[in-house]
Amino acid sequence: MANQRVGMCFLDRPDPRRQVALSTRMEELGYESVWVCETRTARDAISVMGAISYATSRIKIGSGVVNSWTRPASLMSLTFATLDELAPDRMLLGIGAYWDPLAWKQGIDRRRPVKQMREYIEVTRRLLALETVTFEGELVAVRDLRLDLGHGVARTPKRVPIYVGATGPQMLALSGELADGVMLNGFTSLTYLDDALRHIERGACRSGRGVEDLDLPQTIVVSMDEDEEKALDVATRMTTMYLGQQPHIARASGVDQDLLDRVREAMGGWPPREGGIAAAMPLVAADVVRSLTAAGTPEQCLEQVAAYSIRPNIYPALLPITENYEEIIEVFAPPRHPGS
Repeated sequence: MANQRVGMCFLDRPDPRRQVALSTRMEELGYESVWVCETRTARDAISVMGAISYATSRIKIGSGVVNSWTRPASLMSLTFATLDELAPDRMLLGIGAYWDPLAWKQGIDRRRPVKQMREYIEVTRRLLALETVTFEGELVAVRDLRLDLGHGVARTPKRVPIYVGATGPQMLALSGELADGVMLNGFTSLTYLDDALRHIERGACRSGRGVEDLDLPQTIVVSMDEDEEKALDVATRMTTMYLGQQPHIARASGVDQDLLDRVREAMGGWPPREGGIAAAMPLVAADVVRSLTAAGTPEQCLEQVAAYSIRPNIYPALLPITENYEEIIEVFAPPRHPGS
């Protein structure tokens, strides 16, 4: 494995106790980071991050990502200040702009997401810096607010880098302008990555930076098995689900709108009807699956993941969808140096 930095993401699997155990093994192997996702209404990310924080001592721990709508900036700042007490200087705040219809189902009027993210980042960063903040934005507001912190906690600014899970051109540019890093989406192609870097660069220039000044963990979906066909079948199922659930990500990678429409129709909408994902899977060709995931044998997966590291500040954040987590962790472990 050529990458000196490697991370891993946990989506809605495995169970939290196993995530903690896997994180301790990753720390032993020299992994850079572990990212806990908060997807659909499957599992809260913060609870799992707290457990990992307590069980480890070196590995960085990120939310990969939590959304900026269900937790106001005041609560998000307080949450990560608390996590920083458990794991000082190891927390990474990954936030995203959420998606419909899930936001709508929770009563959230998700409007002007780029504007909301701009305001949210400013308020969150200032609160983590322990400023007393008054901010009257269009979508985010706090008044004469500061973090008190716990009894006896030193009032020193919390060093929590902010990463944006961005997909569209405007959000990518905003991330380049304001964020410390971008959590590059999974189920995206190499063609998409080239385009995303251009948008990040455009935003970075607005703040006198370059794309090389940002940290860019790249989420890569990994379906690995010695049986290539088995790995591809698992990847096809998950890809089909995402084409129906979050088509905006697929469109950004150039997946044809007609295919997305046919997949959604075969699935019966979202959530899918019973048997809907299986019914839609034959519509999704292997070349589409391989363009959006790393699927196949260990050797094939290593090669496909390495293709994303086109810049020194891009490193893989692996998202396993096969259940051989321990094997994947060992296969992708960063090189060990003498004396390490």
